[in-house]
Amino acid sequence: MKKILIGLAALGIVNLAPVAVHASPESDLKQFQDHFKKKFPDVPFDEYANGLYALNPVYRAQWESYNEFPPFEIGLEEGKKMWEKPFKNGKTFASCFKNGGAKIAQHYPYWDEQTKMVRTAELDLNDCLKRNGESEFTNLDKDQKARVQLAQLAAYFYTLSKGERVKIDLSKPGAVDAYEKGKKYYWARRGQLNFACSHCHVDLAGKNLGGNQPLSAGLGHPVGWPAQRLEWGRLETLHQRYATCNKQVRAQPLKHNGEEYRDLQLYETYMSTGLPLTAPAMRN
Repeated sequence: MKKILIGLAALGIVNLAPVAVHASPESDLKQFQDHFKKKFPDVPFDEYANGLYALNPVYRAQWESYNEFPPFEIGLEEGKKMWEKPFKNGKTFASCFKNGGAKIAQHYPYWDEQTKMVRTAELDLNDCLKRNGESEFTNLDKDQKARVQLAQLAAYFYTLSKGERVKIDLSKPGAVDAYEKGKKYYWARRGQLNFACSHCHVDLAGKNLGGNQPLSAGLGHPVGWPAQRLEWGRLETLHQRYATCNKQVRAQPLKHNGEEYRDLQLYETYMSTGLPLTAPAMRN
C-alpha cells in the first residue's frame, strides 16, 4: 500500500474533472471514447476489448502465450455442462432466453421495465433456475464456490455471443436514470485512498501504479468478463472485480449484483459501445 501512496504523490493525483453532469449518454460516450483515441492514437479501436494487453507489448506477449492454452477452459467446460444439463422438468437454460441464448449477450446489462431494474446475465441465469424449480446460486459475496459456478455458467452464456458488438438500449427513462447513477459511481471518490474508478482507468490507463502492472483503460473494461485472473486461478464475475477494486482503495465492497454494481456495469458497458465481446478472457 505504501508503494501505491508514493505512486499517487509522484503522479500528482489531486482532482480530476468528471464528464459533464448534465451531458447526454451519447455525448458522454463520444467524449469518453475520444479521450482514449487521443491518448493512444496507435491503438486500433477493437483492441480495447483486450484490456491492458492493447496498451503494453510486454504483457501482450505474455498474454498471447497464455492464450495458446487458456487456463479458463476448464471452468468454461463446467459452465457448458451446466448450460446443457436438463432441469428436473426436462428444460435447459436455453429455454429461458431468446434465440436459445445465442447472440444476445451484447445487449447485457439491460433495463427491464417490468421489474424496474437493471438486469445482468447472472441475474437472468439465476431467475431461470428459480422459474424451473431449481436451486439458485446464493450468498455470492461469501460463497466462493457458488459465485465461481455462476461465473462459469455466465462465461459459457457469453461465448454464445462472442464477437458480437456491444449495443445497450437506453431508450427508457428508467435506463437513463440507472445509467446516471452508474456514471456518478464511476467518477466519485471513495475509500481511505479517496480514489474513483476513473483515476485508475481513465487518467492512469497504461501506467504503472506503485510498481504493479499497467492499468487497463476504462474503454473495453467490461467486455471480457467473466474472466480468469492469474492471481485468482478461476473464472470470476465482473462484480467480484468491482469488489476487489473497492478493497484496494480501502472502501467497503458492495453487495454482489446489488443495484450500485448493476448500474455501474450498465454505465461501463455503454461506454464500450461498439466493441466486440471477448468473454471469457484471461487477465493479469
